[in-house]
Amino acid sequence: MKTAIYPGSFDPVTLGHLDVIERASALFDRLIVVVMHNQTKKPMFTAEERAALLRRVTGHLPNVEIDCFDGLLAAYAAERGACTIVKGLRAVSDFEYEFQMALANRKLNPDVDTTFLMTSAEYMYLSSSVVKDIAAHGGSIRDFVSPEIETEILKRMRKED
Repeated sequence: MKTAIYPGSFDPVTLGHLDVIERASALFDRLIVVVMHNQTKKPMFTAEERAALLRRVTGHLPNVEIDCFDGLLAAYAAERGACTIVKGLRAVSDFEYEFQMALANRKLNPDVDTTFLMTSAEYMYLSSSVVKDIAAHGGSIRDFVSPEIETEILKRMRKED
């Protein structure tokens, strides 16, 4: 059974993330979407809340599992028996950083590769930061997140004002 891991902060999960999740789930027997702690970001949602949002939008994908982890991704991949780490790329600027991380992960865990998936063209500009910025300024996020979680994101934005 080929297991892949798709890590990210997913704060919040966007349609771009979901695009990569759906496509990766078609490529691998099992896809573990793992909410990671990013020391450089101050999250809007807790890791558990982000995992719950992910479960809501991936419920239609039977081979997708959601988890949380705070540690080295290479160690997590070994623990879960993953053969690859899936990374979504929006633009060439993403590649340089992700390539560096892929090499570091490979050094830490020689049994894991990194698979890069280009996002669909319609989501190339989309990020969680863009969604939060639009919502914070009263704009509609309907075209950027799944309908199942739109209200939850907007409620959280209002609480943070």
